[in-house]
Amino acid sequence: MPEIQFPAPLLANETVLLRPWRETDVPAIAMAFSDPVTQQFSWTEAAAYTEDDARDHFASLEPARLRGEAVQFALVEQRRENDVLGSVSLYDINLEQGRAATGYWLAPQARGRGVMSTAVRLLAHWGVRELGLARIELTCGPDNEPSQRVAARCGFVREGVMRSHMSFKGGRRDTVIFSLLPDQLRW
Repeated sequence: MPEIQFPAPLLANETVLLRPWRETDVPAIAMAFSDPVTQQFSWTEAAAYTEDDARDHFASLEPARLRGEAVQFALVEQRRENDVLGSVSLYDINLEQGRAATGYWLAPQARGRGVMSTAVRLLAHWGVRELGLARIELTCGPDNEPSQRVAARCGFVREGVMRSHMSFKGGRRDTVIFSLLPDQLRW
């Protein structure tokens, strides 16, 4: 599979910018994942997230992009690109089949401002237009209502619940699955 190139210019609007992660962002990732809400929905392990976990995650990003498997962006404010608000990604990319999944998280200070909906829309438009994606999937826990609201605002359609879908914090968890087709994307 070919490597996924970062968009040039980077994905942005008047409010947000999606840029590649930097090693200097590792403390911001660790801080965001110390938040109980982020821990509840975005960290699958029972043990607490550490800065070493953040470093390991950062180290995995470029190899996955070079293999054509995933591309992850730091979500920052347009005029303050050192202040990480969250993350948005395409992963499980299969260009031959024209599909990928998207995932995201927000730091506590960024919630309730609409920045994630904007980021997901920017990423989805790029994925459809530049990568040729015909389907983007989004999964989350059934109790993750904020993520489900972002999905709905962006035009994702809820397809159902995958029972006992994944390992989660020492047990199993159901997963709600949504999909977005190119003609359903909302601005």
